Amino acid sequence: MKPIVQKLPLTENSSFVSRSYRTPDFEVPWHHHVEYELILFTEGSGMSFIGNYIGGFETGDIFFLGKNLPHTFQKREKDLITSAIVIQFREDCWGEDFFLADECSPIRELFAISAKGLKVSNSSKIALTALIKELEHTVGFQRVIGLCNCLNIIASVTDYLLLSTGMVRQSDPKSNDKIDKIFDFTICSFKRPIELQEVASIGNMSVPAFCSYFKKCTKKTYISFLNEVRIGYACRSLANVDKSINQVCFESGFQTLQNFNKQFYKLKQVTPSAYRKKIIRNL
Repeated sequence: MKPIVQKLPLTENSSFVSRSYRTPDFEVPWHHHVEYELILFTEGSGMSFIGNYIGGFETGDIFFLGKNLPHTFQKREKDLITSAIVIQFREDCWGEDFFLADECSPIRELFAISAKGLKVSNSSKIALTALIKELEHTVGFQRVIGLCNCLNIIASVTDYLLLSTGMVRQSDPKSNDKIDKIFDFTICSFKRPIELQEVASIGNMSVPAFCSYFKKCTKKTYISFLNEVRIGYACRSLANVDKSINQVCFESGFQTLQNFNKQFYKLKQVTPSAYRKKIIRNL
């Protein structure tokens, strides 16, 4: 399936979008768009896929994503309610020259960094959360001021987490379509066995050509990426103490407990059982 190009509705009297999306309207597959996106999760938890980054998200987390950065947020469980306030805006939403002013140089630097995606730090989360929630209901010129304040807060700190540090988007749209299809397939299929030949066929490539292509685009092997997806899912599942380690292993797509333990330790530097104990202690 080709990743969708998402377009949120923009009214005649609005220069940008700011609104809440809640299950089932929240669920969007792997996609990208020309707008910058600021997103505050107000309910639920799950996995975030941003470029070649894989990690969790929780209620209260805030992400800022650059234009045309592919991403999707998948909730932890099928029946879990998830919601977020989503702000999307174009670089020219207030005219082509607005962000070219000298006073906007920190914002331009933020835009450049956001091409990798960033997760907002705790130091600015409280103030930013209040502004984002207000912005959804603000009208008139106060909306412009509100969004500018949001951008200024993010641009004023340096302790945010950069996410997709290795992803390389090609100038050729066809090449991007290939990698996007591979990502989308993996996100949807990681719970079952996946052969390299099956993935290579998505891009109409031989296995050696596919392996070389994937590493060139993502700076990692496909098997490493697949294991990251599976371990990311396992980390979320381990929070459910009603599930055994063995059950989490097979539900995450691993075929043996031995390989699950090995790959988990390789990525997290702890065993699955130790990771679960840490989660329980922090509850």
